Amino acid sequence: MKLSVYSLKNILFQGQALLLNCKTVTGEITILDNHETLITVLSAGVIKVVGEDKKEQFFPITSGFLEVKPNNEVRCIVEQ
Repeated sequence: MKLSVYSLKNILFQGQALLLNCKTVTGEITILDNHETLITVLSAGVIKVVGEDKKEQFFPITSGFLEVKPNNEVRCIVEQ
């Protein structure tokens, strides 16, 4: 999936990813390829991204939004 994770000051991740794991206001969620479209609010916690190279990256956040769009695109806008 094409993943973009933006903070107010930086681009934290932009590229192809195998999965995105994060905490929403309704619970923890993992986004994989071809996930159903979704818009939700993110809660304080840590976003985990596994890139195409299977390298794990972690981004602590205080809040944000997650959007899963058609065509396998995922976008997060977060506050750190």
